[in-house]
Amino acid sequence: MHRPLNIALVSASDLDGEHAQSVHVRDLARSLARAAGEGDGHRVTVYTRRRDPAARGRVRLGPGAALVHLDAGPARPLTDDELLEHVRDLADALRRRWSGAGRPDIVHAHGWIGGLAACAVARELGIPFAHSYHGVAATARRAGRPVHPHRDRLERAIGRGAGLVLAGTGEEAAAAVRMGVPRPAMAVIPYAVDTDLFTQTGPSMPRGDRDRLVMVCRDLEAGDVATALRALVHVPDAELAVAGGPAREELENDPVVHRLTLLAKELHVADRVIFLGRLPRKALPKLLRTARLVLSLAPAQPSPAVPLEAMACGVPVAATPVGGNADEVLDKITGLHVPAGRPVVIGRTVRRLLAEETTLHGYSIAAADRARSRYSWDRIAAETLRAYARLLPEPEAAAVPAPRAEDESERTLEDATQDPAESADGRTPALVG
Repeated sequence: MHRPLNIALVSASDLDGEHAQSVHVRDLARSLARAAGEGDGHRVTVYTRRRDPAARGRVRLGPGAALVHLDAGPARPLTDDELLEHVRDLADALRRRWSGAGRPDIVHAHGWIGGLAACAVARELGIPFAHSYHGVAATARRAGRPVHPHRDRLERAIGRGAGLVLAGTGEEAAAAVRMGVPRPAMAVIPYAVDTDLFTQTGPSMPRGDRDRLVMVCRDLEAGDVATALRALVHVPDAELAVAGGPAREELENDPVVHRLTLLAKELHVADRVIFLGRLPRKALPKLLRTARLVLSLAPAQPSPAVPLEAMACGVPVAATPVGGNADEVLDKITGLHVPAGRPVVIGRTVRRLLAEETTLHGYSIAAADRARSRYSWDRIAAETLRAYARLLPEPEAAAVPAPRAEDESERTLEDATQDPAESADGRTPALVG
């Protein structure tokens, strides 16, 4: 990438929140702006729908990166059904921004609803368009999440209309190809981890003498905390700390937490289980540093961020080999692959690993090294820019200046005055006697 680019990122998600996609898009914008190196950097603008009437129109994310809130529908959180009613408003707002001097060199949409608006406008204006799904409908359905009835059809249309589809995992790339996205238009660029925030050294939360297992999951049911509780029966010397679900002050009234608490009592492990509630992202490194092992047990569509954040803190991961887990966690190198929904197998596997201090330490070293070397934002931003280059026109080669008239006349004069006895290399040939 030899020239500074004007890059537009588009998402209809809550980019002021701490959802995995929100964090990813904000950090990607900052990293792309930094990636230009010396001289003028790339200019990155993230466009999203205004969800709060008090939100400023433009928010600085970092040097060269900004977040722009566009008016598209009521300024409040909306369901997918409601968002679809205002996709045209979002597209109109993008068109106004991109039709003049603010025209981007490339548009990169995130999520299917943001992609729907951005794809239409980019195609109309002739702007190269890339798309990231952040999970497709078929995978979300397998995970038991509600899926909009039109999502499958619209995701196929977006993928086929994109010049480039960037999948976050190998599993997602395969799903996109099955939807009809051409293989030459696919690229797998994984999620990244903030290696300045998630580090091996730093403050930690208090903990007791037991080996601590940690789970971090936004949705406690989808994350399969129930299987972790059943597995804990087979790891008698360990405790389980669970971060996720509602805020801590709302735990007592949450029906999911109530069911899990009853299950822990039935299994006689309640004294070894700690429900922490939803933690702010900045507090996660303090929790992860207390863990001997992190569990990522979702049977489908696990969070791609949690294994990377654990590994960056030097904590091995026991993970189901699906989604990002399959790519990020190297079995018997940075952690272990365990079967989904098999608590007895998981528990015995974890107990054996905790008893092998040398093996666990080796996994810890490899995990931290892999997180820093493969999943740093500098590397992921560079890979993203190389993928963008596939869509951008080749820069014009510098024209070779034509010889000046005076140069031609000087060479002609030199040729005319050259001694014919001299050779082409300027030396006089030997005389023949």
